[in-house]
Amino acid sequence: MRLADVSRLAAQLDGVTERLRDGLLDWRYRGRLVARQLDDTHIVIRATFDFRDFLLHSFPETFSVSRRFAKHMMIIADLENGNGDIVEDAVIAAWELQSGAQTSAIGRPTTSTSRRSGSSSA
Repeated sequence: MRLADVSRLAAQLDGVTERLRDGLLDWRYRGRLVARQLDDTHIVIRATFDFRDFLLHSFPETFSVSRRFAKHMMIIADLENGNGDIVEDAVIAAWELQSGAQTSAIGRPTTSTSRRSGSSSA
């Protein structure tokens, strides 16, 4: 996987914009970070702590967490040596986290309204 692949993926995610800042790319949903470039072969991706732990244990050749990100909901992906399909899944999960969207079984984004509802059934 390359940065251009991340850019193509991000362009397909509703509401995600790409920008260049200090010579590095980042991808945001309504200003909220989805992922950003660290260098030519690494990006950092937003992830819940549980999902981050799952990725670290399941795909150690692809993901890592440096001290800098240890206390943050972020995970580093190795684009050059890692599994591109899993990196793609992690970027989509970051978009889902930031947007509140959920991907249906057939891959189409859906919006979850149940989290917004304050009502409960008695």
